Amino acid sequence: MTGQLAGGDLSRLRQLNTLTVVHALRQQAPRTLREVSRAAGLSRAASEEVLRELEAQGWVEQVDPAAGTMGRPARRYRFRADAGWVLGVDVGGHTVRAMVADLDGEIRHALRQPVSPAAGRAERLAVVDKVVAECLAGSGRTGAEMWATTVATSGLTDAAGRVVLSVALPEWTGVHLAEHLSRLVSGPVMVENDSRLAALAETWRGVARYAQNVVYLLAGLRTGTGLIINGQLHQGFAGAAGEIGALPEMGWIRAQEHLRTWPDAPAGTDPEDVAALVFAAAREGDRRALTMVRRYVKDLALGASALVLALDPQMVVLGGGFSRSADVLLEPLRREFDKRCIRTPEVLQSALADDAVALGAVRHALDHLERHIFDPGSGLAAPAAPKR
Repeated sequence: MTGQLAGGDLSRLRQLNTLTVVHALRQQAPRTLREVSRAAGLSRAASEEVLRELEAQGWVEQVDPAAGTMGRPARRYRFRADAGWVLGVDVGGHTVRAMVADLDGEIRHALRQPVSPAAGRAERLAVVDKVVAECLAGSGRTGAEMWATTVATSGLTDAAGRVVLSVALPEWTGVHLAEHLSRLVSGPVMVENDSRLAALAETWRGVARYAQNVVYLLAGLRTGTGLIINGQLHQGFAGAAGEIGALPEMGWIRAQEHLRTWPDAPAGTDPEDVAALVFAAAREGDRRALTMVRRYVKDLALGASALVLALDPQMVVLGGGFSRSADVLLEPLRREFDKRCIRTPEVLQSALADDAVALGAVRHALDHLERHIFDPGSGLAAPAAPKR
């Protein structure tokens, strides 16, 4: 029994040493053995042994000596971000997007295709299949090489990857997105609300990178929100956190109606384009347009103020399709917060625009790998052998 424990302890030590070396190399410039040893806090011999194993497994490779190096150059090592891949998919009302990224989060290929807002389940899933297949082909990867995939969608989702409720997309309630995507890719497939993933993207590569507590407002033909609390995406007990729009009293259900009646819009104009015309007229000082915008912002701010009062965030980020008109929305939104909130947080326009949700899906998939592959609590094990 004692021998088994000792063997287990030794195995665990090797596992921890391996993770420490990986962390010393990830998202860093190539390092020498001495630099790796110092960063990992390991002896030179232990570091060399771990590097040799990681190199054999395809996680690490040696790189050419630095230009101008005199004498016998020290070996330098880099983590192979292309040892694994993740996929992010955004299933939107008007567009389906997909992104393939390496383990450092570098987007290697991205693709989008329009889809009719009236498309039913079968038609929308067919577009998803096409976009995913073409994005994978464009990246030079296959579905079998994906280590993790996250799919973003509107509405409520469950842990199994099923859409529990969606009012924005026709025939979408009940669709099992995780099961559907599992036909196309290897590795775990996770499904998450689009507003939450957009919030995650803003804290990764957007305007909220330095913020720990954020309310993200997805403003468009529908309104949604994502919450970042203490630097973590907040989902709630059953994944319904932030669904304040379900209360009619909060105004989010009726908010968009203020923007639909612009008299100068040609017949048959898409509702989102009608809103853009209203914002453009407001930008030019049209009094009727300014009134319509003010009414929209007042309803948007009602629910948003409730979240601000509940969470006291450092920042509110305005995203979604309407964020392109932030120049006419942000200032009235700040004024509404000033009226209702004890403290008005910083209010900023999204830096990621239409790519926010897909980028958030990529980050979510990477976070899954961080927890299950690179975290010391679960150990390091390659789900697939990297291609050389």
